[in-house]
This record gives sequence, C-alpha cells and structure tokens, in this order.
Amino acid sequence: AALAAGRLARRLLTAAGRESAAYEPLAQGTVRALRVMTFLIVFAVFAFPALDLAGVQLGVGMHSEDLGRWATRTGIRIVALLLLAFVVVRMLSAVIVRAEREMAVGTGFDALERRKRAQTIARVVGRGLSALVWATAVLIVLRELDVDITPVLTGAGIMGLAIGFGAQTLVRDVISGFFLIVEDQVRVGDVAMVNGIGGLVEQINLRTIVLRDLEGVVHVTPNGDIKTLANRTKDFSFYVIDLGVEYDADADHVRALIGEAGDQLMNDPAFAPFILGPVESLGIDDFKDAGMTLKCRIKTVPLKQWDVGRELRRRIKLLLDRDGIRMPPPRLEVTLTRARGSQ
Repeated sequence: AALAAGRLARRLLTAAGRESAAYEPLAQGTVRALRVMTFLIVFAVFAFPALDLAGVQLGVGMHSEDLGRWATRTGIRIVALLLLAFVVVRMLSAVIVRAEREMAVGTGFDALERRKRAQTIARVVGRGLSALVWATAVLIVLRELDVDITPVLTGAGIMGLAIGFGAQTLVRDVISGFFLIVEDQVRVGDVAMVNGIGGLVEQINLRTIVLRDLEGVVHVTPNGDIKTLANRTKDFSFYVIDLGVEYDADADHVRALIGEAGDQLMNDPAFAPFILGPVESLGIDDFKDAGMTLKCRIKTVPLKQWDVGRELRRRIKLLLDRDGIRMPPPRLEVTLTRARGSQ
C-alpha cells in the first residue's frame, strides 16, 4: 500500500512536471523536489503501520508502531520544514533573477552597466539568503528532534569568536569583498587589473575575485590581498595610440589624417554605436632616434575600445600609405671598438 500510494503520488507530480516543461528551470526543480518529498511522506505514513500489521519487529530498540507514530507526526513536520526551506530558496532565487532582469531592461550603454551591477549583487545576495534560510531550517529541525539548540547557538558564537581571532585573514578578505561590492569598484563582466594581472572579471565573492586572462588562465585573488585595482571598463574607455612617423613628415598633416580616420570611423554604422566622441589628436608626444611619436585617443563604450582601436589603426595606416608618409623602421645601432694592440 505504501509503495502503491507513493508511486501514484510520484506519477501525479511527474505529470505536473511535464506540464511545467515550458516553465523556467526553477519551476521544474521545485516539481522534482515535491515529487521526492511526497513519496517520502506517503511512505512514512503507510510503511510502519504495514510492518506492524505484518508482525515485523524492527531491531532498533523501538516498536514499529512507535516508529510509525513518530514518522507520521515529527517526521512529516521535518520533511515539510525541509520542503518549505527548499521552496523558499527557490522563490528567492526566482525573485533575484527577476530583479536582475528588471534592472537590466533597456538597450545601450546604461543597460550594460546596470546588467553588470545586477549580476554582481545578485550572486552575493542569493548565496547569503540561501545560507540564512538553510541555517534557520536546520535549527528548527533540531528543535523538532528535541535537541536543545541553546548550547548549539552558544557554541557557534564561541566558535565564531575563536575563528575571528584565528582567521583574521579570512575576516579581512570578507570585509574587503563587502566594500568592493558596495562601492561598485568593479563588477562581473568588467576588464580589470588586479595586482598587475589583467583579465575579464568572472566572479566577485565576499572572499575572492576571479579573473580570466586573454590566454584563458584563471587567476583567483583574495580580496584582502588586493593592493592595486584598475578597472579598464568603468563607465567608459579610451583607446590610446602612439603613432610613430619619420622626421620629414608634416606633423600637422599627420594630425589631420588622424582626424580623417576618426571621422570615417564615426560614420561607419558598424562602429558608430560604440564611439562616444571624436578622435582626440594630442600632438607630438616624444622624439626618438628614428622619428617622432604622435599620440591620439578615442572614447568608446566599455569593452569595445579594442575593436574600435584596431579599426582606427588600420584606417590611419591606409591614409598614411596613401599620402606617402612612412613610419620609422626599427633601428639597431652597433658600435665596434678595436682592442688595444690589434691591427
């Protein structure tokens, strides 16, 4: 009877799961959990009375009738509490995901910034709330098992104090991570330099920040060990070009060619949405052995400065070739000295 009832309940919930196939994964996961919990509850209600009727005696120090009574009262409450905790966690996850989507509504640069901010906060808040819900559920289950949780809470407080003294590095990492997120210094999806190591920010936790560099190498840095943090994609970005030309070139004409290349780029529909301003030609920046260096830069939306900058370099090179302006070739000077007494 217990197995038959359990199978019937599981089939009903399996059918509900098929109906929710078009729903979000959160809904499907909740249905699966309900199926398992319902089977356990039905089994607890029918299994122990069935064993008692069959005259089976359990060798666990308790009569099957007592076990059945415990299972149909305390056991069901414990299962229901765990199920409730699971549902609450799933609901919180759904609310956080929805809030993240709402914050990222729209198109363009502002939506991108809101999306990165929402992803960073959602991960931290989601994990914190899940841990709080499950910790509360465990304490309530202990109460249902007639376990005095006062010593548990006291011991946890003392252990937390001891860990606080013994794990000061961990506490420093958590505090640094908290301010890193609250002050919006860097977000998931940014390109940042952490202690001289650059890469795409994949995760920001309370304890660590995770970067992946251009070669795919993952760098994990504790937040408390961050000495220097440079965000290369906060609000906007600049792509800077140091353009070397030979000394016989007209610097003013070269600057005009840089402006012409920038105008072409701004009129190109493939790149115009990513450009926030015209090319700035900053003039002659340095004199070197083989030629002079002119500096220019262009302002773009975050993460697009490299695509725009590479295309700007290509167009400047084409214009220089058109007007016969050469870039200085690499030069290596070698000085030979004759040793004393040699012919």
